[in-house]
Order: sequence, then structure tokens, then C-alpha cells
Amino acid sequence: MPRYALKVEYHGAPFAGWQRQADQPSVQGAIEDALAKLEPRAHTIAAAGRTDAGVHALAQVAHCDMEKGWDPFRLSEALNYHLKPLPVAILQAAQVKDDWHARFSARERRYFFRLLTRRAPATHDKGLVWQVGHDLDLGAMRLGAAHLIGNHDFTTFRSSICQAASPVKTLDEITIEQVEGLSGREYHFHIRARSFLHNQVRSFVGTLERVGAGAWDPIRVKQALEARDRAACGPVCPPEGLYLAGVGYPEDAFGHT
Repeated sequence: MPRYALKVEYHGAPFAGWQRQADQPSVQGAIEDALAKLEPRAHTIAAAGRTDAGVHALAQVAHCDMEKGWDPFRLSEALNYHLKPLPVAILQAAQVKDDWHARFSARERRYFFRLLTRRAPATHDKGLVWQVGHDLDLGAMRLGAAHLIGNHDFTTFRSSICQAASPVKTLDEITIEQVEGLSGREYHFHIRARSFLHNQVRSFVGTLERVGAGAWDPIRVKQALEARDRAACGPVCPPEGLYLAGVGYPEDAFGHT
């Protein structure tokens, strides 16, 4: 059975997350249903990461096994036809080796978070940003974020229902930029690691927002990290500003240079 990698974009609002669920809509379920229109049978796909309810993706990666050989472009076009009108799109498909795995072959995940600061309610970007009604101190947030870089026990920043075997992870990047957009001032968080704990990114951003608002001193982030106690974490921010922005592999399955 030939295996295909799929690069997937989706708007997370209508879904209960990536993972297939029996009684709620999911991104995985939507794609598996579309695959069943092409080859009528039960399909099971795997993804690089299981995003939560309301979280979006710019470039999620999944893989599927097909009974017949498909031209990758035709496979992506056929899936997009059957995914309508759901806000899910197959950006690209590529045939990969039989032992290639969207999750286990991945070497890094990249997340992107949009935080909008303005008093008036978001209209065009509603559901695509986390909005707060106060200004933030970019310098303070950067100072706080610097304490998170490196190999640490991230117990403080993991969900109580996290199923990861260990809370120890290596955070390779967390950068924050201030952007003056048409709809107002945004703060963009770029976060990169080989793997993440459940709710880790949203815990980071929610905590750093408290630093930017002046409620936390930047050094408190270090103290929270060292506490290894979920109770020391700042508030977990809502999911709508979070995007799975990309997944890195030893060799790009999609042929980009």
C-alpha cells in the first residue's frame, strides 16, 4: 500500500480538535471520511501533532496509506473536493517511503501565536486571535521568555491530563515580535521544539501575557519554571490564537529546498 504525506491547513473553530472522536467533529475524522470517498473502506491517518479544540494549522502534516497508486496532485485535489465546505485544505500531497511516519519521523514542531491588543472587539479576525484590551510590554515579555529556552522540567507548564512520559523537554526557540497591523497591534509568538507537552504553548503565552501586562515580574517566569508545580503557572490562554505552523523532518517529504 503506497503511503502519502499530506500537508494540511485548517481553521480549528468547528472542530473538537485534530483527533477523531465518536460523537464530535474532528479534523482527522473529516479527512478520513474524504479518503473513504476515494477508496471505500475504513481509513486511519496519523498526524505530527494532535491539536486541541479551536487550534488552527497552517501546515499540519499527516500520512495515509492507499490501496492504489495516486498521482499526488490528483490525490490532494480529490480530497479537497470531498472536504468541502469544511475549513480544511490539503495544501500538498507527496508519496513517501513505507516506513515514513508523520509523527515519529518528525524532528521539530513550530507553533505560531497571535495576540491582538485593542479595546474594540475583533471582527475580521474573530476566532483567529486571542484579544486583550490592554497594552503589553514587549521587552518584559522577551525577558520572561528567555528563562524558558533550553532543556527543562516543564511540569509547571503542562496540563494535568498530559500523557507524556516525561515533563522534560528542550525548547529551542521562543521569540516575540510586535506587529502593527491594519486591525491593531499584535504580538506574534514563534515557538519551536522537537515535541511539546499538552497545553505547553498556551501555558507559555498566558504566563507571558501576565508579564507584559505588568502583573508578573519577568523573573517570576524562572521561579515558576523551577517550582515544577502546575499551580505556579500563569493562566492558560484560549486556543483561538494558536497555529501549528510547520513540522520539520530530516528530509522534506514535499521537496522544498
